[in-house]
Amino acid sequence: MTMGPINLLLTSPEAAKALAISARTLWTLTKRGEIPSVKIGRAVRYDPADLRAWIDARKAGSAAAVENT
Repeated sequence: MTMGPINLLLTSPEAAKALAISARTLWTLTKRGEIPSVKIGRAVRYDPADLRAWIDARKAGSAAAVENT
């Protein structure tokens, strides 16, 4: 059984779609250093594990804010 190629990194459009945000918002967050990215030459790629960690950190921050109110 042959498996297809495994994409270890996502392109900007793929990452934006995975996060359900616009490409412009993704670029803004990347430029600010809020979302980790990997530069390969001129290409910018996103590790799905980094995106998951970013989501989890934001969820943790939201939960802490709710607990403090």
